[in-house]
Amino acid sequence: MARKTKALPVDAPLLHPDHARPITRRDFLRQGLISGSGVVMTGSLLGGLLHSPRARALSQDIVEMANAAGCDLGSTGGTIPFICFDLAGGANIAGSNVLVGGMGGQADFLNAAGYRKMGLPDNMLPSADPAFIDTTLGLLFHSDSAFLRGIKTASTGTDTGTPTFSGNVDGIVIPARSGNDTNTNPHNPMYGIAKAGAVGKVVTLIGSRNTDSGGNSIAPAMLMDPELRPTKVDRPSDVTGMVDTGSQNPVLPNDDVVRVMESITRISDQKLTRPSIDTGLPNDQDIKNLVRCGYVGAANIAEQFGGAGSIDPLDDPDILAIFTNAGVDPNGNDRTARELRKTASVMKMVIDGGADGVSYAGAGTVAMGGYDYHTGDRSTGEQRDFLAGLCMGACLEYAARKGKPLMLYVFSDGSLSSNGTVDNSPEGRGKGVWTGDNSSTAASFFLAYHPNGKPQPTIQGRQIGAFTADGSVITSSSPAANNVNLLVNTVILNYMALNGMTGQFEILFPNHGLGNINNLVAIAPPA
Repeated sequence: MARKTKALPVDAPLLHPDHARPITRRDFLRQGLISGSGVVMTGSLLGGLLHSPRARALSQDIVEMANAAGCDLGSTGGTIPFICFDLAGGANIAGSNVLVGGMGGQADFLNAAGYRKMGLPDNMLPSADPAFIDTTLGLLFHSDSAFLRGIKTASTGTDTGTPTFSGNVDGIVIPARSGNDTNTNPHNPMYGIAKAGAVGKVVTLIGSRNTDSGGNSIAPAMLMDPELRPTKVDRPSDVTGMVDTGSQNPVLPNDDVVRVMESITRISDQKLTRPSIDTGLPNDQDIKNLVRCGYVGAANIAEQFGGAGSIDPLDDPDILAIFTNAGVDPNGNDRTARELRKTASVMKMVIDGGADGVSYAGAGTVAMGGYDYHTGDRSTGEQRDFLAGLCMGACLEYAARKGKPLMLYVFSDGSLSSNGTVDNSPEGRGKGVWTGDNSSTAASFFLAYHPNGKPQPTIQGRQIGAFTADGSVITSSSPAANNVNLLVNTVILNYMALNGMTGQFEILFPNHGLGNINNLVAIAPPA
């Protein structure tokens, strides 16, 4: 008689006997002992604090002071919003969620053993029955993908509906090995995305942990920028706190608050011009300008946000509608509600913004813990993948409702495999149980949404690289396949291609290591 296994709840920690006890915060995150908190990666004192979402109306002398001191009073322009999902622990992406294949692309199907290794039993093979291939998002998913079911639910309220954004989205999958259960994978591309032009009116980047990368995986060392150090945000109130004008607004009209802040700025400037105020350092004037810009920034924040409408994610009717679609109480305390609130905070900042189209933040990471789910069943992983899909779908649905483009990137530290045993429980859905870590089955993928039309895949089979027929990454199939730094550069390249900036990639990233980039540009803007 087969041994029955009990599925773990979606918020239960994962404690494997062959894994060391958790020590670091990253260990706790990947094993699901803590959830991935939100993080804001602020810009420099001269930049991030001073961005604003409306046309500024500061007094002329304050504007002149800001210009003379080199203060940045707000971003202009901006590239497509970017959100990445960092699934800590080694989640399944290839096969059971996003379909993968050989050198011919996604539809160059693997053999039965290869798909069994990726958790698909013989009666669910996409190679045997086209009913198991879903083309809703352009990028091919398995029709019973938990990611896909979550994405659909966030948009339509059911896991079988057609999302509102389906005609305007497509994507690419990238077979790529990375180390299992380790934070040393340099997966996070946000610094490179910022270098490529992502800007925000309030902050440059937002993320999901208080780390140098803003997520579980680290950022490539060559892309690190010390001006973009994370600041923790893990609830909607932290979003509003970034533009909080203090206790003056309930007492004074906003115009008076701005005038008070401007007066304080002038007094500070007068003191800084005194001969007795001298640091004695070679960069004395630069230091004083930093102080000036700090005061100007406070006045600018009061002007731009003190009388503005709420930027609280849970005051946004579109976000509340997404919670309704998902059947989740936005004020609930279970894991699903917490993860959706965190995602709502990130997507509000990255996707929403002023009338000029520039978002509050340029790019962000949502880190989700507990994806080391090789627990000897399938149901635990299915529930967690559905939750991740729900959060991905929330971002895509929100972008569609706001009429804003979005690039959504999903990665994990390593992956896992199945031995072919089937979990026939309701949540297991008759699929292969996850039995152990296996980096050879790893992959990443991205989806691109644009309100003006469907982004155009430019390579065969929507796949960069390939798997062997029996389900292992061919490490020579692309520069990204066996080098996580080059995986990040490949993602940045395609982000720039989506923005019509391919020609600038080698200028901004001269040591990219990708070789002929024309072979790796996989997507283009809508025709």
